[in-house]
Amino acid sequence: MLPYWILFLIPAVGVLAPYRLTPDSRRVMWWLVGSLFALAIGLRFEVGGDWGAYLGYLNRASAMTLFEVFTSKDPGYYLLNWLVMKLGGNIYWVNLACGAIVMTGVVAFVRDQPLPWLALMVAVPYLIVVVAMGYSRQAVALGFVLLGLVALGDGKVRTFVVWVLIGAAFHRSAVLLLPVAGLAASQSRLISLAWAGMATLIGGYLFLFDSADDLWTNYVEANYQSEGGLIRVLMNAVPAGLYLVLQRYLQLKEDERRLWWWLSVLAIACIPLVIMSSTATDRVALYLIPVQIFLFSRLPLISRDSRWSTLIVLSVVAYYAVVLNVWLFFASNAQSWLPYQLSILSML
Repeated sequence: MLPYWILFLIPAVGVLAPYRLTPDSRRVMWWLVGSLFALAIGLRFEVGGDWGAYLGYLNRASAMTLFEVFTSKDPGYYLLNWLVMKLGGNIYWVNLACGAIVMTGVVAFVRDQPLPWLALMVAVPYLIVVVAMGYSRQAVALGFVLLGLVALGDGKVRTFVVWVLIGAAFHRSAVLLLPVAGLAASQSRLISLAWAGMATLIGGYLFLFDSADDLWTNYVEANYQSEGGLIRVLMNAVPAGLYLVLQRYLQLKEDERRLWWWLSVLAIACIPLVIMSSTATDRVALYLIPVQIFLFSRLPLISRDSRWSTLIVLSVVAYYAVVLNVWLFFASNAQSWLPYQLSILSML
């Protein structure tokens, strides 16, 4: 349990005891922090509920041809496993690569926020500890989505589409975010909508449409229930509601304002959907975790009074400390993450 708290305290110290760095030192610092988190993700041993399932991916990839890899349901993840096996690697090579991709997206996204250390701290309890260490394929997809959101916030629709399509090669569900590109565009909206629509059709054809019936049967008609799904959806919906109320105080560019308006609406729309199918909605809602990072890293800026800003920062730190504590002690599947073990130590 201690390693998870160390990961949480690293950005928390950056929030509570800020220090000035030169631009070059700041880049080195973020590279070191990102590398540390990537190593924690990649070198874990039997951590995460799907550990056995990912060993299965590696074994299947070892027997596949390159053609079979590219025609599989998750070609990006199978290709990564296939390359690792060809190079004589193991599951830790795969997890390290996944950790590096996830943290590249996380660091790029949090550094785009006004309070990057606070943004990283918000990401630790669920995005990094639970998702990145438990759901490798979807975590990689989310890493690419984060890179896309940075681009889309700057009005780069095509770059967003490219990153999301790459993410969909690791987990098909990322395709569902493609329409956001057209909805969020503030300039050339007709062209952006057409471009995003075409990309959605292509992405859906490549990754989703052929298995749509199976997905509907497995996730909706089977009525699988994801324990804690409603709580996780509400964790996105609360900052989404705050954003809709406070957006005029956040001093955003028009592209950013529209993007996060739509993502906030989607986060709130997940509340009734999670009742119909908690597992399907819970998995889709993972792509809306950035709403938490975006809103809570900007919330202290709504007040010009330093005392109020400090109080907001302390409240956010305390809230996510509680989130991590509650998950570690009370989540039904937390035992799959406890104790945290390093692969190096397991070999001694």
